[in-house]
Amino acid sequence: MEVTVECQKRPLGSKTKALRREGLIPAVLYGHQLTESVSLTIDIKEAQQLLKNASTNKTVIDLKVPEISWNGKTLLREVQYHPYKSEIYHLSFFSISDRGDT
Repeated sequence: MEVTVECQKRPLGSKTKALRREGLIPAVLYGHQLTESVSLTIDIKEAQQLLKNASTNKTVIDLKVPEISWNGKTLLREVQYHPYKSEIYHLSFFSISDRGDT
């Protein structure tokens, strides 16, 4: 099963607390085909839908980031939750090559 998600590049200097108030979840993209990690944001409703349909380290996710003109296949590597509110706090995406190497 493959899931498609659209993210935005996180603005420089933006605070994570302010992003969460606006309904955005901080995320990071790293791995193959990238020279450095990229800070992203994803809408909270889209993140919740993603977690309903995807499993960590198993589901291939087609990630689209228009601001950096990068589209590719990723795995959801890590999901962090708030300690007592059970809210999504941060997502980590790992870029994989077209051959499926992890």
